[in-house]
Amino acid sequence: MIWTTAVSLLVGLAIAVALIVTNDPGEILRLLLETGWWMVAVLALNAAQIVVSGLGWGPLIDDPRRPGVLGLAWLRWIRVSTNALLPVVQAVGELIRAQLLMRRGVNKLRVIASLAIDLGTEMASQIVFSLLGLAVLMMIPHAAGGSAMTWAVLGTVLGAGVTGVFIAAQHWGLFRLVERMLPKLAARLGWASLGEVSGLHDTVVQLYRQPGRLWRSGAWHFASWLIGVLETWAAMRALGIEAGLAEALVIESLGQAVRSAGFFIPGALGVQEGGYVLICALFGIPPDKAIALVLVRRLRDIILGVPGVISWRWSIAAGRPVGTRSLP
Repeated sequence: MIWTTAVSLLVGLAIAVALIVTNDPGEILRLLLETGWWMVAVLALNAAQIVVSGLGWGPLIDDPRRPGVLGLAWLRWIRVSTNALLPVVQAVGELIRAQLLMRRGVNKLRVIASLAIDLGTEMASQIVFSLLGLAVLMMIPHAAGGSAMTWAVLGTVLGAGVTGVFIAAQHWGLFRLVERMLPKLAARLGWASLGEVSGLHDTVVQLYRQPGRLWRSGAWHFASWLIGVLETWAAMRALGIEAGLAEALVIESLGQAVRSAGFFIPGALGVQEGGYVLICALFGIPPDKAIALVLVRRLRDIILGVPGVISWRWSIAAGRPVGTRSLP
């Protein structure tokens, strides 16, 4: 797995570098240097998105010791930071937030079940978000069609299919397999706290029988995606890209779908850059500005992510618990 991750990282890095080098790196650098105070808006909106995404996990933690708003936001921040900056597949961020929550005393099976279903509600809300983006794209008269539109539709349909299979598999016994495989993975990572998980399947099914929790989680995640539209719009304004909220919605929704498709590459490196070049081409945005738009997001990930990774490591060293104030 380590070699596979290393190879995918190198391939992604090569693609990203090639895209930058072949699309006027000097102009890309100039665009980044002129973002000005708009970068503050990008950071603030991303921070708000992290908080709202954290609230999407809250309803699924069926335990009186679940964190409050700040605790959930902190855990989401750690997840986002580690997934964006560590040279590992993005699934490791999920294991990290599970480990941190269990250290606070929340029941292990409930933590893992909530995490799995949180991924499901997040993926389902993203599909709805992507479909909204496609609908808006088809209503924009100046948007280009052709192969780019075809790939956008196919990508969304594929994502919907994967999400449906993932959710169905949770009902059909996926976590009976996890009950056997997770202890082995935990042993390899040195995380004994993720060891025995007998009864996980039953815990997942029981949580699925509480639809109110699922709908609240999905609603929070969908709200988070919408905040991402404002962030993309602010980033485009920072780069001098003349586009409105409709274009921002399409770029954000399809761009997130592309990033999700590249989950096996650390940080979706290369995949996200190439995807944005194709998506932005729908609106006549040149490649140099499309790449600069991705790099604004990369810069945002670094500015917010480095403190997040430091906070994670410090919490492990100091044994700092996650806050326990309950959600309303």
